[in-house]
Amino acid sequence: MRYVDEFRDPELAKALLSHIRTRVAEISRASDRPLQLMEVCGGHTHAIYKFGIDQLLPPEIEFVHGPGCPVCVLPMGRIDGCIEIAEKPGVIFCTYGDAMRVPGRNGSLLDAKRRGADVRIVYSPLDTLTFAEQNPDKQVVFFGLGFETTMPSTALTLQQAKRRGLTNFTVFCQHITIIPTLRSLLEQPDVRIDGFLAPGHVSMVIGTELYGFITNDFHKPLVVTGFEPLDILQALAMLVDQIHDGRSEVENQYKRIVSQQGNLLALKAMQDVFELKETSEWRGLGEIAGSGVQLKAEYQQFDAERRFNTQVHQVADDPQARCGDVLTGRCKPNDCPLFGNRCTPQNAFGALMVSSEGACAAYYQYRRGLA
Repeated sequence: MRYVDEFRDPELAKALLSHIRTRVAEISRASDRPLQLMEVCGGHTHAIYKFGIDQLLPPEIEFVHGPGCPVCVLPMGRIDGCIEIAEKPGVIFCTYGDAMRVPGRNGSLLDAKRRGADVRIVYSPLDTLTFAEQNPDKQVVFFGLGFETTMPSTALTLQQAKRRGLTNFTVFCQHITIIPTLRSLLEQPDVRIDGFLAPGHVSMVIGTELYGFITNDFHKPLVVTGFEPLDILQALAMLVDQIHDGRSEVENQYKRIVSQQGNLLALKAMQDVFELKETSEWRGLGEIAGSGVQLKAEYQQFDAERRFNTQVHQVADDPQARCGDVLTGRCKPNDCPLFGNRCTPQNAFGALMVSSEGACAAYYQYRRGLA
């Protein structure tokens, strides 16, 4: 398959749907309760809603929206830390656009920009090195945010900064890792997940081997998949086949992009620059051991929090917001009392609504009239 149209062929979609329906009908436990399948990545959530995949499937299959959107799990306190730095005199604060409107206790980075802070959107962290070289009298800070998908670009940028001897460039590090998070989810006794659609972009970097603990320790099937309708339907068929046959394996539907070992050059850059933190806070999920990274000793001169001596901000989410429950499958977006009233894409209260990959934003855009 070379072209997008081939991934949206209606006849192939019908054939896959027929196969899924037949297989599900033969799974006895599916008649007692729906099979809960977690799509870890927010990109999958939006594709499922956008193309109506959830409405085409039999009622015995239910999607659980996972924590694979880094903006969605960004704690309010970390946003407040960014704003604390951004509002200091002489600072140019650079971020990806999807983090601009995430609310903290003191507003968002967009609010800080309105108040006069020099906050800039970049499409690559390498752009920030140009800002640093062009503005030697300024401190340029990059907000390093994301899973293993974006971590290599931050690592390569830091390697370049070190080679160039830049002294006015730092990174506010909020990179997180997917594997400890999935383990934490599976260890929660009240979370029921029957199988996983694993994220394609993260897997492109880390490969498929690291998911082995899900099948070996927790006996759950997992399929790495892409983002087109036929990708997702084929992956669902593979998951249902595993459940039907009583198998728990790591399978790779996205072989045109994802390899077993991952991107070795990207992994090497990450290992050179980052090391695991003892624990990290996730919005809606709390503290998860070994789930975040920090700069290694050789790169600590580029740590923005050390350079600016920022305060640790601990900000509790509003108890009415059910972001954590949505991320763990305990409820659907429209079960949250804030959904669609106090929390909308235009005036987001929670990160699941403000992010372009958030489950609540997807539900609001594609399913609000059906809620």
